[in-house]
Amino acid sequence: MEELLDSLWFKILDLIHYFFCFLDYIFAPLNFLGPAFAILTIAFTTVLITKILTKVFKTKRYEALTKDFKYWYNIRQEAMKCEDHEKAKLLAKNIDQAKLNKVYYDFFFEGFMLGLATKYLPILIFVAYVNEAYRTENLIKVFGREYIFKFAGSGPKPVLVGGVFWFVVSILLIYLCWFLIKRTYKKVMAKRSQTG
Repeated sequence: MEELLDSLWFKILDLIHYFFCFLDYIFAPLNFLGPAFAILTIAFTTVLITKILTKVFKTKRYEALTKDFKYWYNIRQEAMKCEDHEKAKLLAKNIDQAKLNKVYYDFFFEGFMLGLATKYLPILIFVAYVNEAYRTENLIKVFGREYIFKFAGSGPKPVLVGGVFWFVVSILLIYLCWFLIKRTYKKVMAKRSQTG
């Protein structure tokens, strides 16, 4: 059994190695433009992949739980519209205890697991790649320096920004820009629909 597990583990390591070599083949030409731009491009690619995966991959169970949750939530909202406030609270409590709480927790857990697989796993994979490809030794070998950015610090030593930190900042900046562009687009479309 141990030999089987060792063999399986070595095959997994080989797959990871080939995957990282494939990513090197894709992203290595970007090193010509500098490590900051290369990592920014990797971060943008990561965000695109997560956006595509979250749109495309929805399990049947998640879709069914979404429908169930909306159905029971709407029934609860209707129960709360009852004229007798005490009766409305009791009806809502019964709906919560009978169905809504279970459906909500199942829906939440399924969404959480789906989010891990479609959003956080790709980000972690690319963080691991950036950590390996842009570690200090590789930066010195390829770019002749051990940092992505260097800032003057408050003390005598400058503040050095490494690859993983720049990747995380890039991811956050790209998600922020994506949010702002989407929000602006919605406002423009809403104004057009009101005037047209």
